[in-house]
Amino acid sequence: ARNVVAEVGFPALVRPSFVLGGRAMEICYDQTQFEKFVIEAFHVAQGQPVLIDRFLEDAIEVDVDCIGDGNRAVVAGIMEHIEEAGVHSGDSACSIPPYSLAESTIDEIRQSTISMAMHLNVIGLMNVQFAVKNENGVDTVYVLEVNPRASRTVPFVAKATGVPVAKIAAKVMAGMKLSEFDLTQKPHNYFAVKEAVFPFARFPGVDTILGPEMRSTGEVMGVAHSFGTAFAKSQLGGGTVIPTSGKVFISVRDHHKPVMADLAKRLIKQGFEIVATGGTTKYLRAQGIKVDYIRKVSEGRPHIVDAIKNGEIGIVFNTTSGKQSLKDSFSLRRTALTQSVPYFTTAAGAKACVAAIEDLAKNDYTVKSLQDIAAA
Repeated sequence: ARNVVAEVGFPALVRPSFVLGGRAMEICYDQTQFEKFVIEAFHVAQGQPVLIDRFLEDAIEVDVDCIGDGNRAVVAGIMEHIEEAGVHSGDSACSIPPYSLAESTIDEIRQSTISMAMHLNVIGLMNVQFAVKNENGVDTVYVLEVNPRASRTVPFVAKATGVPVAKIAAKVMAGMKLSEFDLTQKPHNYFAVKEAVFPFARFPGVDTILGPEMRSTGEVMGVAHSFGTAFAKSQLGGGTVIPTSGKVFISVRDHHKPVMADLAKRLIKQGFEIVATGGTTKYLRAQGIKVDYIRKVSEGRPHIVDAIKNGEIGIVFNTTSGKQSLKDSFSLRRTALTQSVPYFTTAAGAKACVAAIEDLAKNDYTVKSLQDIAAA
């Protein structure tokens, strides 16, 4: 394992080869973390292989469902994940159609999916998970995994597109051909956003941070003509109301500070105030952004947890890396949960939240039935 990780490099994704739902998976950022976790992975694997892969940081994950009949393959839905690759696909919010990918990248993903379905002679449903990594302005598309079966995303795709995907796939598996169905691809004039629902509030002491191990127990969906409003609706469906004014607390890892500077400027334009801990405050002020400093829990009172309990904070953006950093910020995330304060633990989630705030400033929520949307 040491030899492999030396060749693969950090960050490395370590996982038993057969475990479903992401259990006993870990993204290791250094040798110490790797040494500790790889022992646990081999224990859980019970004699089966342990996989060690290079982890693509800040890559966009994409889920694709398609149907093949042996002669032809049709893509049923392409979903862009809102959380970056590394968060389990069952825990990540996602959008149909993709909301930030270039059309050329979407076309490459579609053609790759069809090619794989034909080459593998898939009869019925197939799911592919891709990762898109942008380097120097160029998108590189990676294949994470290909599963010749139905995925948990099929019900969402069916509702979002109005196409009875599972029914068609079942009939194809029974011998019918895709040519016997009307599978005309209608242009999307709306966004459908799926959001995962978590049971964190029912389990005291459980951290809310997302990772490769699946933790959600349900999902909801929001539909609107703009991505931001659809995302806001998905949050509302899961019990989270995104505020349109107040204070936003930001405490993020160094890698995400440039992104947060842009988000902070956009939030201030919407009338929000920004609050941050030491390192983030220093960085944002250097960018000319008005920020109020607040202490971390470890720095003494009054600190950020006190402010959340007192109802002074409306939204929390908190991203971390490393075991110690996660441990230090646990009480912050847990308090946000218990006080029903919207919190986002990924940079991508924070971006989606700001997009929602900006769209809600223009238009309030509207409601349409799925039947009306499918018929449009």
